[in-house]
Amino acid sequence: MKVEKYKGTRDLSPQEMADFRRIEAIFRDCCLKYGYREVRTPTIEYLHLFTSAGTLTPGMLGKVYSFLDWDGWSGERVVLRPDGTIPVARYYIDNLKDLARLFYVANMFIFDETGKKNRERWQLGVELIGAGSPVADTELISLSLNVLKNLGISGVDLKLSHAGLIKALLRKLGLSADEQHRVFDRMLDGDTAALSGVKLSNPQLAETVLSLLRMKGQSAGFLRNLRAQFAGELREAQPYIDDFIRVADFLEMLGCGYQIDITSGAGFEYYTGLVFQLFNGEDKLGGGGRYDDLIPAMSGKGVPASGFALYLDRLMSLAGKPVADKKEKRVLIRAMFDESDALQKTFELAGNLRDAGYIAELALDGQSLASFDWVVDVRDNPLRFSAENQATGKQTEVKSAGGLLKILEADSAGKNRAA
Repeated sequence: MKVEKYKGTRDLSPQEMADFRRIEAIFRDCCLKYGYREVRTPTIEYLHLFTSAGTLTPGMLGKVYSFLDWDGWSGERVVLRPDGTIPVARYYIDNLKDLARLFYVANMFIFDETGKKNRERWQLGVELIGAGSPVADTELISLSLNVLKNLGISGVDLKLSHAGLIKALLRKLGLSADEQHRVFDRMLDGDTAALSGVKLSNPQLAETVLSLLRMKGQSAGFLRNLRAQFAGELREAQPYIDDFIRVADFLEMLGCGYQIDITSGAGFEYYTGLVFQLFNGEDKLGGGGRYDDLIPAMSGKGVPASGFALYLDRLMSLAGKPVADKKEKRVLIRAMFDESDALQKTFELAGNLRDAGYIAELALDGQSLASFDWVVDVRDNPLRFSAENQATGKQTEVKSAGGLLKILEADSAGKNRAA
């Protein structure tokens, strides 16, 4: 009898494992330089973790690997994890509080009835818990693109959607709560005809909403035009459009190209805000979004959160050569003037520091200064950088990122001579 491996799984050869570890190392290095810390959660979780909070769409729940795990005489239904975010959210509720930057490398299990697609899938995941601003969303997108850049993957297309905006539009159609959930779930599962066959009480308003859902654009100006065009009919959607505009503005400041596609928000039911996806041609490399309601729905406190995952299996055939290892020193960057004007300069400075081998974090709500070697304040009129050595308390002010790097390098050289 021939011994065969299980359908939908794969063996990794020594060369493939070398590629796997190289990608994992580059991902880990990028995350650490953004100030994220690694966690690992169990492969097996209780099924109710994924059902009690309505966290997975029905389409996904129908594909989980679930079985009864006997514990004495009381059986409990468990699953092989189909998702990485929910277990990390559980870990946060059990062990952490305030701001947490976390990442993981883990395998997920999704049933495929054909046996032709992988049923075990590896993910590179990142979660930013405790920060609810558009700056936090922008940081995650920046990190995801930075990982792909360091992997040597070019031709990456970024698609943006907004789950909060979609839900607001569905509410405006006058659908019942059950219909809203059903249509939203179908959209997330990739059903482009989710609204067909739905009886709508106001055909004229419905056409306005449907036309908005179908629209595509490539700039924050596109969103501003939508806001102005539908200001009267869709006042309830304005806060979500405003949030969408701020993230789009920030991405443009950073030189990140993107495509706005409102109905491209394929993903998970727990998304509440911005949703993004990353493509290389027709290949989806990953994606993520904001899920502010997930932790409260899991009996945690009201904590905003967002995250993303990259599909390691798909990256293995695309990744280029690894970047060289660099030295590490922790730097916190604080913008000391208007956020929208300061954001570009703080991201540019953080990028320069990371390229030079430093761990650079942008200050967010609840940030502690204790673990940083340096704290750098970005000031204006004129633009300058105030750097404080946390160990000595010495403060220095320079006018350029190059000048700041010289100070940090001189400090490192001095410590090396002393050693």
